[in-house]
Amino acid sequence: MYFENTQLENVKVDQEVLTTVMGKFGLECHGAWDYDRMAFDRCYDVREGRFYLRVFCNAVSGDVGAHNATLNINKPAIGKYYYPHGVEYTDEVFPGHLVKECEKVLADVRKELTAYGI
Repeated sequence: MYFENTQLENVKVDQEVLTTVMGKFGLECHGAWDYDRMAFDRCYDVREGRFYLRVFCNAVSGDVGAHNATLNINKPAIGKYYYPHGVEYTDEVFPGHLVKECEKVLADVRKELTAYGI
């Protein structure tokens, strides 16, 4: 499920600043990158299963591997994890309490980026 109207889409931000802000809210990038893309994840283990909040980004300049990129934030999503196949983002029923928590995290990220003048 993709989140709409987060005010994060198409925000451009320095990679190091974004990594710091995302880390404050439990969104981490552990190997989910290549030279022109990054994804920040936060894992939720709830009664209904394991879910991931994911914020996709792509580099508009610089190099992610060199830690000098300017990133464009794309539409965030929540997906359900299935072992061993991976994460499914569509055709799922997502718990309401989890969707609300993810919306709050995304709003907090936006608020923090605003504090940085972004």
